[in-house]
Amino acid sequence: MTLPGFPVSRPRRLRNSPALRCLIAETQLNVSQLVLPLFARSGKKLRRPVAAMPGVFQLSPDEILREAAKAHALGVPAILLFGIPDKKDEKASGAYAKNGIVQQTVRLLKKELPSLLVITDVCLCEYMSHGHCGIVHGGKILNDPSLKLLARTAASHAEAGADVVAPSDMMDGRIRALRAELDNEGFFDTPIMSYAAKFASAFYGPFRDVAESAPSFGDRRSYQMDAANSNEAIREVALDIQEGADMVMVKPALAYLDIIRRVKQEFGLPTAAYAVSGEHAMIKAAAANGWIDERAVTLESLLAMRRAGADILITYAAMDVAKWLK
Repeated sequence: MTLPGFPVSRPRRLRNSPALRCLIAETQLNVSQLVLPLFARSGKKLRRPVAAMPGVFQLSPDEILREAAKAHALGVPAILLFGIPDKKDEKASGAYAKNGIVQQTVRLLKKELPSLLVITDVCLCEYMSHGHCGIVHGGKILNDPSLKLLARTAASHAEAGADVVAPSDMMDGRIRALRAELDNEGFFDTPIMSYAAKFASAFYGPFRDVAESAPSFGDRRSYQMDAANSNEAIREVALDIQEGADMVMVKPALAYLDIIRRVKQEFGLPTAAYAVSGEHAMIKAAAANGWIDERAVTLESLLAMRRAGADILITYAAMDVAKWLK
């Protein structure tokens, strides 16, 4: 398309007023797109702050309910629930325990807030004594034996009432294993939101403090993706979709907007972007020093994720964003 030049074309004509700018905005940011991550651990009236993540807490189930109710009242439709067990072992038994911390909390949330969408993170790292996302033998993370535990965990979440299960482990074949187990247990209608393109990122540091999930040896580069690889991310997403993923996620978000764009364009499935702990911590730290406007930078960052193609925005700032959008 050939456009006439200046002075016939004056793009500033369409920027003259807030109403006009709003009218022609190509990308919308709405509270209905937000998901709030929350971290559950046992106890009552527990709100344990996390130094590296201002505004984020480890919460007992009753406090999770209170926080979720506040978010839902602001219009936030969904939470992403993580669990922190009292005890860890080499079989991640707390991950799939009938009365595990996630299972307890899901039952409470679905009883008291039935209209809230509860998404559960399905992984083993928080429950493993070594902090890795799978079974370890001889210093190696074993893929296939880990699938059974992941599938069992997902089914236990669905049995407790989870609306969506979200595997974050990055084991090969986990989506097929989860779908088969869910269907076998009668949870045909439980969707899977796959952490399909999850990169081995330095932006996860603060999360490992709040989730108490740092590996005790080595790192996660043998299963999480290399930040250098874009085509590999597309292959990972394609495999997860073939195995039965209903939604896909790119994590982290802001440094991986190109991946979000490619995933959305090539597959068209509902696509989530996870604005991870390091992104949250950087904005909070810079704002605390007066270097940036927290509200403006947060909204601009989320708008960039939407512009790249994300349908779902997982953000620790969900409640603040909901207030700002109102």
